[in-house]
Amino acid sequence: MGLFDWLFPKKSSNVTHRLEMISDNGNGFYSFGGNLYKSDIVRACIRPFAKAAGKMVAKHILDNKQSGAFKINPNVNIRFLLEEPNPLMSGQMMQEKIATHLKLNNNAFIYMKFDNNMLSELWPVPCSSVEAVEDNQHNLFLKFQFSNGKTQTIPYKHIIHLRNDFNGNDIFGDHPRDALLPLMNVISTVDQGMVSAVKNSAVIKWILKFNSTLRPEDMKQQTKDFTEQYLSIDSNMGGAAATDAKFDATQVKDQSYVPDDKQIAGSVKRVQAFFGTNEKIIMSTYTEDEWNSYYEAEIEPFAMQMSNEYTRKLFSRRERGFGNSIVFESTTLQYASMSTKLNLVQLVDRGIFCANDVLKIFNMPPIEGGNEYVRRLDTVPVSDERQQGNDEGGEKDASGQPDENTGTEEHDGNER
Repeated sequence: MGLFDWLFPKKSSNVTHRLEMISDNGNGFYSFGGNLYKSDIVRACIRPFAKAAGKMVAKHILDNKQSGAFKINPNVNIRFLLEEPNPLMSGQMMQEKIATHLKLNNNAFIYMKFDNNMLSELWPVPCSSVEAVEDNQHNLFLKFQFSNGKTQTIPYKHIIHLRNDFNGNDIFGDHPRDALLPLMNVISTVDQGMVSAVKNSAVIKWILKFNSTLRPEDMKQQTKDFTEQYLSIDSNMGGAAATDAKFDATQVKDQSYVPDDKQIAGSVKRVQAFFGTNEKIIMSTYTEDEWNSYYEAEIEPFAMQMSNEYTRKLFSRRERGFGNSIVFESTTLQYASMSTKLNLVQLVDRGIFCANDVLKIFNMPPIEGGNEYVRRLDTVPVSDERQQGNDEGGEKDASGQPDENTGTEEHDGNER
């Protein structure tokens, strides 16, 4: 069954909200004559975010506080669903596609496909527009229209909906059209001005006005001689031109306007600021602190929203009550210098990292037995019997008797 073969028997009506989407294959609706994603500046701003989103690793976590059970990917069906959400793409590719949709539209939709009441596939929805509609029982649906003209109406409970700039609308994130349209018009005008200036640089530079009537072939020959003698690159006239009474030579000045580098850089910087990035992130010349700032400002909120929405839609309230959740692990996103990575090695013998955790940070393959956590012998858990034995023994004062303040008697929190 293909992406557009969804069948839902429920009929819906009463349109409540409508949103025009920006897709990578539509005609767009901007006056600069193209789709937003066709702009090299916009695509450069989005690419680092999408690539980072694809590097997040989705995991099913079972953390039951009551029973103390803690498992990673306990359900093999959910694990395969996260790794291979549909037959056409892996989890990484779908996360990149969803991140791109979110940046372009401030909205991204993932369709949850069920087979025999079992969740089997996850599909990104590349729609051109979407409407929020309600049926007579006030159930919410989303009516998607695709670039091929087809439409599908899907229950909202079967959609994982991600949003940015969630302000003016009850369902959708605010569309970036109004904020980006004037800026993209400026950039388009600058680009067109540069193209026009290049074209104008190849037009007529001199006009020869002949003082006598000549045959067309003679005028053409005189013009050719003037060009070869004075305008050719290898001319030895030193940039000077001399004429006789046969014609007058007049230079045509170029009146085209070319924006300077400062104006162009200012417009580009405004687009980068809109997408929450900068030139160092785009060109991968960032430092450790600069990447961490970008991660906390852009990627971490996206990972949290993905985790919350996946958990909310994939599990019922009862399942969430037992500690089931979906997390998007971002250890592969944490950029660190070599000195920082080397300092992490000392955390192995303290039980914080295992050997394979450190190897992953160094982009090295895991080793057998590397998942075992170790701890130095001079460090024990506070609940360890050896620690309790030391506490029961108490401390002794100078006379060799147990100290009343550090014995086994119970004290309230203030005294401790």
